[in-house]
Amino acid sequence: MKSLQPLPILALSLGAFLLFGIPSYQAIGDSNPPNPTVTVSNSQAPLLDVLKQSDIIYLAENHDDAAAHAAQLAIIQALHSENRPVAIAMEMFQRPFQPVLDRYLQGEITEVELREQSEYDRRWGFDWEFYAPILRYAQAHNIPVIAANTPTEISRKAAQEGLEGLSEEDFRYIPPATEIDLGPAAYREYLQQIYSAHAGHGNSTNFDRFMLAQVLWDETMAEAVAQFWQANPDTQVIVLAGKGHIMYDYGIPSRVERRLADEDFSQTSVWLGEFMADLEPPADYAWPLE
Repeated sequence: MKSLQPLPILALSLGAFLLFGIPSYQAIGDSNPPNPTVTVSNSQAPLLDVLKQSDIIYLAENHDDAAAHAAQLAIIQALHSENRPVAIAMEMFQRPFQPVLDRYLQGEITEVELREQSEYDRRWGFDWEFYAPILRYAQAHNIPVIAANTPTEISRKAAQEGLEGLSEEDFRYIPPATEIDLGPAAYREYLQQIYSAHAGHGNSTNFDRFMLAQVLWDETMAEAVAQFWQANPDTQVIVLAGKGHIMYDYGIPSRVERRLADEDFSQTSVWLGEFMADLEPPADYAWPLE
């Protein structure tokens, strides 16, 4: 695991913030434009050679950065062209909607129906066109897409009542309580900075619930990734998630590693954009955006 350190407050659009409001973008329409042509530049090619050797790859995004999403598509296309099976795990879709994603990938429902039936605009809400080209590519090439995230209702209930307030039904979509780890300390310090900046100096109980909601996303996504890879060890899993869930391995990567401790696998994290000056790199590599 990388060295852990607190970061200054960044606009990383952490998952827990979505408990308090979803950004609103374009209305659902019937257009289905073709996939854009995206290529990997000569300067990015050496990193792509590294990624080809990894079993699990994390592409750390700022959710509202169109250039980052174009880079994700370019990386997916390049890795898929290597003829190794790939799958895409997405923070943007919640686990109960896996059947909806599957129906779209199989051509049984349209893109508009996918957006509606997955409740994308209510549960995620960032511009659909950030992710639509990736979904179209997956459908066209029979690439599995994993709905990795925690249902909003469960996140909210955990934030309000703690794990003890969750029902047996709630645990259908999240890991057992014994597998939800509220560490490491540096992650807690970082989230405390964010919480204080956005919510003021609330009491410790409120912050603990805020952190629980964030970690619940991390653990749920890690479980989805680990379970898929264990069932499909020849498949390269490409994880699309916010930087706050990937930096310094705080969130998803360390929790995947914990679940796959007995497995022979490799994983690599990629920061979409330049690393921040004067800070230890928060991921294995940076992918410059063009």
